[in-house]
Amino acid sequence: MKKIIGIVLAGMVFLALGSLQAAEHITVKGSDTMVILAQKWAETYMKAHKDVTIMVTGGGSGTGIAALINGTTTLANSSRPIKPKEMKDAKSNDIVPMENKVAMDALAVIVNAQNPVNELSMNQLGAIYTGRISNWKEVGGPDHRIMRYSRESNSGTYVFFKEHVMQDKDYAPDCQNMPGTSAVAEAVSKDSWGIGYGGVAYFAKMKELRILRVKKDDQSKGVSPLKQDGTVDFEAVWKTEYPVARYLYCYSAGKPSAKVQEYLNWILSKEGQTIVEEIGYVPLKQMK
Repeated sequence: MKKIIGIVLAGMVFLALGSLQAAEHITVKGSDTMVILAQKWAETYMKAHKDVTIMVTGGGSGTGIAALINGTTTLANSSRPIKPKEMKDAKSNDIVPMENKVAMDALAVIVNAQNPVNELSMNQLGAIYTGRISNWKEVGGPDHRIMRYSRESNSGTYVFFKEHVMQDKDYAPDCQNMPGTSAVAEAVSKDSWGIGYGGVAYFAKMKELRILRVKKDDQSKGVSPLKQDGTVDFEAVWKTEYPVARYLYCYSAGKPSAKVQEYLNWILSKEGQTIVEEIGYVPLKQMK
Protein backbone atom coordinates (compact mmCIF):
# COMPACT_ATOMS: atom_id res chain seq x y z
CA MET A 1 0.00 0.00 0.00
CA LYS A 2 2.80 2.40 0.93
CA LYS A 3 4.51 1.56 -2.33
CA ILE A 4 1.35 2.43 -4.29
CA ILE A 5 0.94 5.73 -2.39
CA GLY A 6 4.59 6.55 -3.10
CA ILE A 7 4.11 5.93 -6.82
CA VAL A 8 0.97 8.11 -6.88
CA LEU A 9 2.72 10.95 -5.02
CA ALA A 10 5.72 10.69 -7.33
CA GLY A 11 3.37 10.91 -10.30
CA MET A 12 1.69 14.00 -8.86
CA VAL A 13 5.06 15.68 -8.33
CA PHE A 14 6.06 14.80 -11.90
CA LEU A 15 2.84 16.28 -13.28
CA ALA A 16 3.26 19.44 -11.19
CA LEU A 17 6.82 19.89 -12.39
CA GLY A 18 5.69 19.28 -15.93
CA SER A 19 3.02 22.00 -15.71
CA LEU A 20 5.56 24.42 -14.27
CA GLN A 21 7.95 23.71 -17.09
CA ALA A 22 5.15 24.18 -19.62
CA ALA A 23 4.22 27.62 -18.21
CA GLU A 24 5.62 30.62 -20.07
CA HIS A 25 6.65 33.92 -18.46
CA ILE A 26 6.85 36.75 -20.99
CA THR A 27 8.27 40.16 -20.13
CA VAL A 28 7.52 43.16 -22.35
CA LYS A 29 9.45 46.40 -21.86
CA GLY A 30 9.83 49.66 -23.76
CA SER A 31 7.69 52.30 -25.43
CA ASP A 32 5.64 54.47 -23.06
CA THR A 33 3.37 55.26 -26.01
CA MET A 34 2.46 51.57 -26.21
CA VAL A 35 2.10 50.80 -22.49
CA ILE A 36 -1.70 51.11 -22.28
CA LEU A 37 -2.14 49.06 -25.45
CA ALA A 38 0.42 46.44 -24.38
CA GLN A 39 -1.20 46.06 -20.96
CA LYS A 40 -4.62 45.53 -22.51
CA TRP A 41 -3.20 42.94 -24.92
CA ALA A 42 -1.56 41.12 -22.01
CA GLU A 43 -4.65 41.18 -19.77
CA THR A 44 -6.93 39.89 -22.52
CA TYR A 45 -4.53 37.18 -23.65
CA MET A 46 -3.85 35.87 -20.14
CA LYS A 47 -7.57 35.43 -19.45
CA ALA A 48 -7.75 32.87 -22.24
CA HIS A 49 -4.25 31.38 -21.75
CA LYS A 50 -3.78 30.45 -18.09
CA ASP A 51 -0.38 28.87 -18.84
CA VAL A 52 1.12 32.23 -19.87
CA THR A 53 2.12 35.16 -17.64
CA ILE A 54 2.87 38.50 -19.31
CA MET A 55 4.42 41.43 -17.44
CA VAL A 56 4.44 44.83 -19.17
CA THR A 57 6.55 47.87 -18.20
CA GLY A 58 7.44 51.12 -19.96
CA GLY A 59 10.57 53.23 -19.75
CA GLY A 60 10.84 54.30 -23.39
CA SER A 61 11.67 52.60 -26.67
CA GLY A 62 15.41 52.93 -26.17
CA THR A 63 15.16 51.38 -22.72
CA GLY A 64 13.19 48.43 -24.07
CA ILE A 65 15.61 47.76 -26.91
CA ALA A 66 18.56 48.01 -24.50
CA ALA A 67 16.87 45.41 -22.28
CA LEU A 68 16.41 43.14 -25.29
CA ILE A 69 20.10 43.49 -26.13
CA ASN A 70 21.25 42.63 -22.61
CA GLY A 71 18.81 39.75 -22.30
CA THR A 72 16.56 41.12 -19.56
CA THR A 73 13.28 41.17 -21.51
CA THR A 74 11.49 38.76 -23.81
CA LEU A 75 9.99 41.43 -26.06
CA ALA A 76 10.79 45.11 -26.60
CA ASN A 77 8.06 47.54 -27.62
CA SER A 78 9.23 50.48 -29.71
CA SER A 79 7.50 53.43 -31.35
CA ARG A 80 10.39 53.70 -33.83
CA PRO A 81 12.47 51.23 -35.85
CA ILE A 82 15.57 49.85 -34.19
CA LYS A 83 18.67 51.98 -34.89
CA PRO A 84 21.68 50.60 -36.82
CA LYS A 85 23.91 51.00 -33.76
CA GLU A 86 21.40 49.11 -31.60
CA MET A 87 21.31 46.31 -34.17
CA LYS A 88 25.12 46.22 -34.20
CA ASP A 89 25.26 46.10 -30.38
CA ALA A 90 22.71 43.29 -30.36
CA LYS A 91 24.64 41.20 -32.88
CA SER A 92 27.85 41.69 -30.91
CA ASN A 93 25.91 40.16 -28.01
CA ASP A 94 24.83 37.21 -30.21
CA ILE A 95 21.29 38.53 -30.50
CA VAL A 96 19.54 39.17 -33.82
CA PRO A 97 16.40 41.26 -33.10
CA MET A 98 13.34 40.26 -35.12
CA GLU A 99 10.95 43.07 -36.04
CA ASN A 100 7.16 42.80 -35.84
CA LYS A 101 4.91 45.68 -36.92
CA VAL A 102 1.98 45.42 -34.51
CA ALA A 103 -0.05 48.63 -35.00
CA MET A 104 0.06 52.18 -36.32
CA ASP A 105 -0.15 55.48 -34.49
CA ALA A 106 -1.14 59.01 -35.45
CA LEU A 107 1.21 61.38 -33.66
CA ALA A 108 -0.96 64.33 -32.65
CA VAL A 109 0.24 67.90 -32.16
CA ILE A 110 -1.61 69.67 -29.35
CA VAL A 111 -2.12 73.18 -27.98
CA ASN A 112 -4.18 74.48 -25.10
CA ALA A 113 -7.88 74.86 -25.94
CA GLN A 114 -7.58 78.64 -25.31
CA ASN A 115 -5.09 78.98 -28.17
CA PRO A 116 -6.89 80.08 -31.38
CA VAL A 117 -4.34 78.38 -33.69
CA ASN A 118 -5.99 75.42 -35.44
CA GLU A 119 -3.36 74.16 -37.87
CA LEU A 120 0.35 74.22 -38.62
CA SER A 121 2.48 73.00 -41.51
CA MET A 122 5.29 70.50 -41.12
CA ASN A 123 7.74 73.35 -41.81
CA GLN A 124 6.21 75.48 -39.08
CA LEU A 125 6.32 72.61 -36.60
CA GLY A 126 9.97 72.00 -37.40
CA ALA A 127 10.74 75.69 -36.99
CA ILE A 128 8.91 75.85 -33.65
CA TYR A 129 10.73 72.88 -32.15
CA THR A 130 14.17 73.89 -33.43
CA GLY A 131 13.66 77.41 -32.04
CA ARG A 132 13.45 79.33 -35.34
CA ILE A 133 9.87 80.31 -34.47
CA SER A 134 9.27 81.30 -30.84
CA ASN A 135 6.12 83.46 -30.89
CA TRP A 136 2.59 82.41 -31.79
CA LYS A 137 2.10 85.57 -33.87
CA GLU A 138 4.59 84.14 -36.40
CA VAL A 139 2.10 81.37 -37.23
CA GLY A 140 -1.12 83.39 -37.17
CA GLY A 141 -1.72 83.36 -33.42
CA PRO A 142 -1.56 86.01 -30.66
CA ASP A 143 1.58 87.76 -29.48
CA HIS A 144 2.70 85.22 -26.88
CA ARG A 145 5.88 83.24 -26.44
CA ILE A 146 5.60 79.58 -27.48
CA MET A 147 6.24 77.14 -24.65
CA ARG A 148 7.64 73.91 -26.16
CA TYR A 149 7.00 70.54 -24.53
CA SER A 150 8.61 67.34 -25.74
CA ARG A 151 9.29 63.75 -24.73
CA GLU A 152 12.60 62.66 -23.16
CA SER A 153 15.50 61.62 -25.39
CA ASN A 154 15.17 57.85 -24.78
CA SER A 155 11.63 57.99 -26.18
CA GLY A 156 10.89 56.62 -29.63
CA THR A 157 8.37 59.43 -30.06
CA TYR A 158 11.14 61.99 -29.41
CA VAL A 159 13.33 60.34 -32.05
CA PHE A 160 10.53 59.98 -34.61
CA PHE A 161 9.48 63.63 -34.26
CA LYS A 162 13.08 64.80 -34.55
CA GLU A 163 13.74 62.75 -37.68
CA HIS A 164 10.44 63.21 -39.52
CA VAL A 165 9.29 66.67 -38.46
CA MET A 166 12.52 68.49 -37.56
CA GLN A 167 14.59 66.95 -40.36
CA ASP A 168 17.00 65.60 -37.73
CA LYS A 169 17.90 69.05 -36.40
CA ASP A 170 18.38 69.62 -32.66
CA TYR A 171 15.57 70.58 -30.33
CA ALA A 172 15.57 74.17 -29.06
CA PRO A 173 17.49 74.53 -25.76
CA ASP A 174 14.37 75.76 -23.93
CA CYS A 175 12.29 72.74 -24.94
CA GLN A 176 10.98 71.04 -21.80
CA ASN A 177 11.37 67.26 -21.91
CA MET A 178 8.56 65.38 -20.17
CA PRO A 179 8.73 61.80 -18.78
CA GLY A 180 5.71 60.52 -20.72
CA THR A 181 2.93 61.46 -23.14
CA SER A 182 0.48 61.88 -20.27
CA ALA A 183 2.91 64.39 -18.72
CA VAL A 184 2.97 66.32 -22.02
CA ALA A 185 -0.84 66.39 -22.01
CA GLU A 186 -0.93 67.60 -18.41
CA ALA A 187 1.63 70.36 -19.04
CA VAL A 188 -0.10 71.76 -22.14
CA SER A 189 -3.53 71.55 -20.49
CA LYS A 190 -2.23 73.97 -17.83
CA ASP A 191 -0.20 76.22 -20.16
CA SER A 192 -2.28 78.52 -22.39
CA TRP A 193 0.62 78.99 -24.83
CA GLY A 194 2.14 75.54 -24.73
CA ILE A 195 2.56 73.06 -27.57
CA GLY A 196 3.24 69.33 -27.38
CA TYR A 197 3.00 66.09 -29.29
CA GLY A 198 2.36 62.40 -28.70
CA GLY A 199 0.13 59.46 -29.53
CA VAL A 200 -3.35 60.74 -30.36
CA ALA A 201 -5.00 58.22 -28.00
CA TYR A 202 -3.66 60.17 -25.00
CA PHE A 203 -5.25 63.46 -26.09
CA ALA A 204 -8.48 62.68 -27.96
CA LYS A 205 -10.84 63.03 -24.97
CA MET A 206 -9.15 65.92 -23.15
CA LYS A 207 -11.35 69.03 -23.47
CA GLU A 208 -8.51 71.25 -22.21
CA LEU A 209 -6.52 70.46 -25.37
CA ARG A 210 -6.93 71.08 -29.09
CA ILE A 211 -5.50 68.63 -31.60
CA LEU A 212 -4.16 70.61 -34.56
CA ARG A 213 -4.59 69.92 -38.24
CA VAL A 214 -1.21 69.40 -39.89
CA LYS A 215 -0.27 70.39 -43.46
CA LYS A 216 2.35 68.45 -45.42
CA ASP A 217 3.59 71.77 -46.84
CA ASP A 218 2.54 75.40 -46.85
CA GLN A 219 0.21 74.91 -49.85
CA SER A 220 -1.48 71.71 -48.65
CA LYS A 221 -4.78 71.38 -46.83
CA GLY A 222 -4.51 70.76 -43.10
CA VAL A 223 -5.46 67.21 -42.05
CA SER A 224 -6.57 66.10 -38.60
CA PRO A 225 -5.80 62.65 -37.18
CA LEU A 226 -9.42 62.60 -35.92
CA LYS A 227 -12.74 62.34 -37.71
CA GLN A 228 -15.56 64.74 -36.90
CA ASP A 229 -16.98 62.32 -34.33
CA GLY A 230 -13.69 62.45 -32.41
CA THR A 231 -12.48 58.97 -33.35
CA VAL A 232 -9.14 58.30 -35.01
CA ASP A 233 -9.22 58.61 -38.81
CA PHE A 234 -7.73 55.27 -39.93
CA GLU A 235 -7.98 56.09 -43.62
CA ALA A 236 -6.03 59.34 -43.20
CA VAL A 237 -3.23 57.34 -41.58
CA TRP A 238 -3.30 54.38 -44.00
CA LYS A 239 -3.27 56.69 -47.04
CA THR A 240 -0.53 58.90 -45.46
CA GLU A 241 -2.83 61.92 -45.81
CA TYR A 242 -2.04 62.74 -42.19
CA PRO A 243 1.71 63.42 -42.32
CA VAL A 244 2.75 62.56 -38.74
CA ALA A 245 2.00 58.85 -38.51
CA ARG A 246 4.13 55.78 -37.87
CA TYR A 247 4.24 52.05 -37.23
CA LEU A 248 4.54 50.64 -33.73
CA TYR A 249 6.92 47.70 -33.30
CA CYS A 250 7.53 44.71 -31.07
CA TYR A 251 11.03 43.16 -31.22
CA SER A 252 12.05 39.69 -30.10
CA ALA A 253 15.60 38.49 -29.43
CA GLY A 254 15.92 36.21 -32.43
CA LYS A 255 13.32 33.56 -33.18
CA PRO A 256 10.81 33.54 -30.31
CA SER A 257 9.71 30.43 -28.44
CA ALA A 258 6.53 28.71 -29.59
CA LYS A 259 4.38 30.34 -26.89
CA VAL A 260 5.83 33.80 -27.51
CA GLN A 261 5.19 33.39 -31.24
CA GLU A 262 1.61 32.37 -30.46
CA TYR A 263 1.22 35.59 -28.50
CA LEU A 264 2.64 37.69 -31.35
CA ASN A 265 0.34 35.91 -33.81
CA TRP A 266 -2.63 36.71 -31.56
CA ILE A 267 -1.64 40.40 -31.43
CA LEU A 268 -1.80 40.42 -35.24
CA SER A 269 -5.11 38.56 -35.29
CA LYS A 270 -8.52 40.20 -35.63
CA GLU A 271 -8.99 40.05 -31.84
CA GLY A 272 -5.63 41.68 -31.12
CA GLN A 273 -6.15 44.40 -33.74
CA THR A 274 -9.65 45.10 -32.45
CA ILE A 275 -8.02 46.01 -29.13
CA VAL A 276 -5.72 48.40 -31.03
CA GLU A 277 -8.82 50.15 -32.35
CA GLU A 278 -10.58 50.18 -28.97
CA ILE A 279 -7.60 51.80 -27.22
CA GLY A 280 -7.41 54.58 -29.83
CA TYR A 281 -4.55 53.49 -32.06
CA VAL A 282 -4.67 52.49 -35.71
CA PRO A 283 -4.98 48.77 -36.58
CA LEU A 284 -2.90 47.37 -39.41
CA LYS A 285 -4.84 47.84 -42.64
CA GLN A 286 -4.61 44.21 -43.77
CA MET A 287 -6.35 43.14 -40.56
CA LYS A 288 -9.45 45.30 -41.20
